[in-house]
Amino acid sequence: MGVVGIDHRHIYTMVQHMQNAGGELVGWWTDGSPGTLDGFIKRFGEDGRVSAADQLFDNCEIDIILTAAVPSDRPSIAIKAMQSGKDVLSDKPGCLTRSDLDALRSTQATTQKIWSVDFSERFEVPAVTLASELVAAGEIGKVIQTLGIGPHRLNAPMRPDWFWNRSQNGGILTDIGSHQIDQFLHLTGSTTAEIVSASVDCILSPPFQDFGQMTLKSGQAHGYVRLDWFTPDALPAWGDGRLFVLGTKGSIELRKYVDIQGSDGTDHVLLVNGTRLERFDASEAGLPFFERLAQDILARTETAMPQAHPFTVTDLAIAAQDMAESAC
Repeated sequence: MGVVGIDHRHIYTMVQHMQNAGGELVGWWTDGSPGTLDGFIKRFGEDGRVSAADQLFDNCEIDIILTAAVPSDRPSIAIKAMQSGKDVLSDKPGCLTRSDLDALRSTQATTQKIWSVDFSERFEVPAVTLASELVAAGEIGKVIQTLGIGPHRLNAPMRPDWFWNRSQNGGILTDIGSHQIDQFLHLTGSTTAEIVSASVDCILSPPFQDFGQMTLKSGQAHGYVRLDWFTPDALPAWGDGRLFVLGTKGSIELRKYVDIQGSDGTDHVLLVNGTRLERFDASEAGLPFFERLAQDILARTETAMPQAHPFTVTDLAIAAQDMAESAC
């Protein structure tokens, strides 16, 4: 694998998880000296750094390109990678505009390469692995609603200039809202949905969007999402991310990163149905996405996620953002 763009810290776990799945980091390139540079070198070394991204696109040993570049730059990197015969794992959001999404769809259809997006609030959270297994086993019946809460710590002094630029970060619904749309589709078994309502607000540092919400529905389920950049400093995690899954026979709550004044650690799953009232420590439930993606690269299958899925998630996130901003 090769890395093109390390501007977001998500690249650390993307590379590490793919290494754990058997991938070898052949080389990497990034534009300039982003704040993530020292951390990347500390984790993965400096020897593989190349002077131009084309050296990685042209390297026949590389099967997949990983990118966590500035969000607005990710589509062009992914398109160049696919045209060069590489699969792609992009940090979310995979793109910010309808025109970029159309170009990605067209390129993927022509090249038949994998365009995948690391929706890390599912793929890097063992609690969601366990919750998915409980849903698949029918423990709560048919899922009829998800309620996702995605608070984030702002850490304003650490943020690069692009983080504050709407044209480069995509807005709060396109960016961190994509996580929640992904989980809604996955847990409800929906292949598509529609945005019913969406809104954003710029409360502390206009024009930066620090609050957003949306409702969505599919043929069989409803969803509500709340997003914000207001995690208080006393919380021992970057956000008290929670997910509530309502079924016809029970419910599941996920306390992903912290359980305030409750159990220690992360990945808490609470199940209630007709016969069970249980709390699970899901920290050892595993992260199957990355091993499945590695196998998909070799076998040309779609076990990590259907190819249509990241396109649908991104399409809905952009639609929500457009709806919210048209009402401002």
